[in-house]
Amino acid sequence: MLGLTKKDGTLFIAVVLLTVLAPFILNPFPENSAMAQFNAGYPDLMQRFVIFGIFAMGFNILFGLTGYLSFGHAAFLGVGSYATVWMYKLLSYNVLPGLVLAIIVSGLFALLIGYISLRRSGIYFSILTLAFAEMSYRIAFSDLLGRFVGTTITNGETGLQVYSNDPQILLGQNGIEATHFFGFEMGASRILEMAGWSFTFNFGFYFCAVIFMAMFYMTIRIFRSPFGLMLRSVKSNQQRMNYTGVNSKPYTLAAFVISGMYAGLAGGLLAAMDPLAGGERMFWTESGAVVLMTILGGAGTLLGPILGAGFIKYFENIFSKINDNVLHSWFAFLPDGMENFMVTIIHPFVGKGWHLTLGVLFMLIVIFLPGGLVEGGQRIGRLFGRKKSEAEPKPGAIKPAE
Repeated sequence: MLGLTKKDGTLFIAVVLLTVLAPFILNPFPENSAMAQFNAGYPDLMQRFVIFGIFAMGFNILFGLTGYLSFGHAAFLGVGSYATVWMYKLLSYNVLPGLVLAIIVSGLFALLIGYISLRRSGIYFSILTLAFAEMSYRIAFSDLLGRFVGTTITNGETGLQVYSNDPQILLGQNGIEATHFFGFEMGASRILEMAGWSFTFNFGFYFCAVIFMAMFYMTIRIFRSPFGLMLRSVKSNQQRMNYTGVNSKPYTLAAFVISGMYAGLAGGLLAAMDPLAGGERMFWTESGAVVLMTILGGAGTLLGPILGAGFIKYFENIFSKINDNVLHSWFAFLPDGMENFMVTIIHPFVGKGWHLTLGVLFMLIVIFLPGGLVEGGQRIGRLFGRKKSEAEPKPGAIKPAE
């Protein structure tokens, strides 16, 4: 199917179904229940799931396949956002030209950084990418380029925004003053009713979801291609490749550029959901987050970065909202002393302390599941498979008398 093997085709169909049904799967608890706090099926968060899934998939092509650990991938995320917002300011609010420009600009930027950084490997490569990302952040935050050309480029600390007096050449053709895709507004939601059943359809989420599924398909093709095999060879033993006369540099540079283009696309989609670009998207914490996403989920696997991105964004948006009032409502059935004790124990791990919970989980996964969440799923699958095989009689075995 679509050039995929049976196994990869099944995986792709499963991801498509889970993505399409996400508004239902991520809302398992009734709205009036105490557990409704853990529902995550609202458009803004689901959009972040798929956007950062694209970001992590791209990073995994570089780190998971070649073993080159970049600490500066947030630079391409920010460049993609800036390029998209500039397209809105100069052309129109249609997201398609902005996304195309984001991919092109981030690819060129990645080509420049990759050409220099890939002259080194190991920790030196990682430090070089971090240095380029920090320089990009400082340039964007201070609007250094704008000072040279005499006009703002990044708008400094305020961030780049779209204003009503921008010269949007094509805006007058449709009169839509919001980001859209040929007239379909990104933030538009419709309630669809059928046979007494209602469903809220958010165009912005499904637009991002379609792009996410397309990029996942492209990732599968890269992983299974001869190019992907060469990248795995680089990770396995780059020195042996060089001894056999194969120059690995073009392959690693291509992987770096492709990875940067994924990140630029993710940045463009962030700007499509909210037409604003700021230097904070280039900050080192964003680069660290995508590293955590990939390692948590399982570096070098197809599903790992997606699971890791959803995992971290869920913690960031759900656990960070749990405050003392929510905790007291959970333990209200306990005696006052026990209720206060439980709230005191859990308080450091939620709300502003959600990073502590994430850190503990990350430590446990790295220690006990080096392959990430995907390895955990594989272990569970093997465990159930073993029990099933033990329960089935072996061929030629004598069945016990009834």
